[in-house]
Amino acid sequence: MPMHLRSLQPSPRRRAIGLWICALAGLGASGLLPAHAQEAWPAKPVSYVVPFAAGGTTDVLGRLIGQRLSQMIGQPVVVENRAGAGGNIGSDYVAKAAPDGYTLVGGTISSHAINVSLYPKMPYDPVKNFQPVALIGTLPNLLVVNANSPWKSVQDVIAAARARPGAVSFGSAGNGTSQHLAGELFAVMAGVKLLHVPFKGSSPAVQALMGGQVDVLFENSVAAMPMIQSGKFRALATTAARRARELPDVPTVAEAGGPKLAGYEIVSWQAVFAPAGTPAPIVNRLAADIGKIIQEPDMRARLASLGIDPSGAGPAELAAFQKSEVARWAQLIKTANIRPE
Repeated sequence: MPMHLRSLQPSPRRRAIGLWICALAGLGASGLLPAHAQEAWPAKPVSYVVPFAAGGTTDVLGRLIGQRLSQMIGQPVVVENRAGAGGNIGSDYVAKAAPDGYTLVGGTISSHAINVSLYPKMPYDPVKNFQPVALIGTLPNLLVVNANSPWKSVQDVIAAARARPGAVSFGSAGNGTSQHLAGELFAVMAGVKLLHVPFKGSSPAVQALMGGQVDVLFENSVAAMPMIQSGKFRALATTAARRARELPDVPTVAEAGGPKLAGYEIVSWQAVFAPAGTPAPIVNRLAADIGKIIQEPDMRARLASLGIDPSGAGPAELAAFQKSEVARWAQLIKTANIRPE
C-alpha cells in the first residue's frame, strides 16, 4: 500500500476504541445500558395534575401523596390544578403529555371510569391513553345538608322532592363525578325528580351548600367530614353499603331510604395514572414508592380519618379494576338514562 494511503488507516488502538463506542451506542439504543450510563429518573421536578379545583378530595390526596413522594424520589412533586368538565380537562392534558415519568394525574372514578360513558365526545380514552400506577383507596359519598336545614333525614329529602318535583337541588363536584351519579341514582331509585347543579370541584360545591345555593349535597367524605365535624353540615346518610366508622350513627342510604332504595350503593375511588407509554421501570418505581407511602402507619391513619379505605394496589391490579369500573358505570348510565347538563 502506498505510504500516503497507509497513513490514513486507523491504528489498532483507534480501531478498538471506535468499535467500543459503536457497541455502546447499540446498547443505548436497545435500552441495555446500565442505569448510570443514562440520565437517571427523576432528574427534574414531577408534575402531579389534579383535574379538579383546589380543596377537593383529589387535591387533598395529591398534596398528601406528593409531599411524601417528593421526599422519596429526591425531587419536588408539584401539584397543578387543571379543573373542569368533570375531570376531563386535566386528564386530557396528561393523556397528551410526554410519557417520561414527569407528569402524573390524580385519576378518579369520574375521570377514568364514568365520563367515557357520560360525555358524547371524549378528548381521551381513559384506558388506552393512560398507564395505571397505583390505587390510593376507596371512599363513600355522604348526603349532607346545611346545619340550618329543616331536613333531618333521608325521608325528609324524599318528601320535599315529591312535594316540589324538580325544585329540590343537589350540588356535586361536576358532571360525571361519583357525587353527580350518587344524586342521579338516588332520584331514579326513589322515584323523585331533583335539580342537579354541577360545580368545578368539591370546594365550590361545599361553599354553595354553606351559602344556600343548593339544598343538599352528595359529597366525598374527605371534603364533607370537616364540615360535619365543625357542625356546619348535617350528615343524613352515606352512599356506601355499610356505615362509616367515623360516623356510626349516620345510616346508609339503603337503610334510611325505604324499600325503593334497598341495594343503593356508590363508592368512589382515587388513583394515580401516567401517560400511556411511560417506561415500565419508572412506573414500577412510582408504584412501589406510592404503595409504601400508603402503608405507612401515619398515612393510613390520616386516610382513615378522611373516611378513605387505603389500598396501594399496583399497576396490574389497578388496570383490571379500572376496566371493570368502566363497564359497570356504562351499564348504570345507560339504564338510568343519565346525561350531563
